[in-house]
Amino acid sequence: MLPDETWRELRGQGASRTFRERTVMLRQGSAGTHLLALTDGLAKVVCREPGGAVTWLAFRGPGDLLGEVSVFNGAPRTAEVVALTPCTAVVLEAERFRRFVEQRGLVLDLMRQAFSRLRESDTHRAELLTLPLVVRLARALLRLAELSAPEAEPDGVRLTGLSQEEIAQAIGVTRNAVITGLQRLRESGAVETARRVIVIKDMKTLRDWAADVPKISPVPPFLPPRAE
Repeated sequence: MLPDETWRELRGQGASRTFRERTVMLRQGSAGTHLLALTDGLAKVVCREPGGAVTWLAFRGPGDLLGEVSVFNGAPRTAEVVALTPCTAVVLEAERFRRFVEQRGLVLDLMRQAFSRLRESDTHRAELLTLPLVVRLARALLRLAELSAPEAEPDGVRLTGLSQEEIAQAIGVTRNAVITGLQRLRESGAVETARRVIVIKDMKTLRDWAADVPKISPVPPFLPPRAE
């Protein structure tokens, strides 16, 4: 994210626009004529393959720039951004944004953001290969909670708009596996669920799952056999 003061200035460089839930905010293959500064709501970034498969890439929240890569390299957009919840974003015209970046000396800030996203992508790929299902699920929910409530300890945060299929895409499992994982998180008291709603009830427990803290039942003490 950009520094707060810079972010406020950037928001003044364009016009605000609202997007309904499930609206395509930026379409894959379109020209990079503009980008979006997301100010409210949650979005997902996906890549649509020629055969129809959809690959999940990232979640994005307030304070994130969307579509800036195509603005700089001039190539068509390689991914699609879809609103998971009602979203508000500032529409920034490409040339005006590039001038703003040059005048404010923001190239290094944007490079740091790009490297951070690369690390995020690398970490996600490593998690898909090495971590158990429930750990990946807990980490995805924590990420969404941080995007929804970055300033607060988000106990009680409601995550809305996500289908079980989308969660499955994000953590690389089947929908049935997500159902099983959510059941384990419910049983531990970490979350409550309803249709397209996940409420985080116990942040410490969810963090324990995300940290892969072993959930081992107490072992009864050893008692020597009684003499008959």
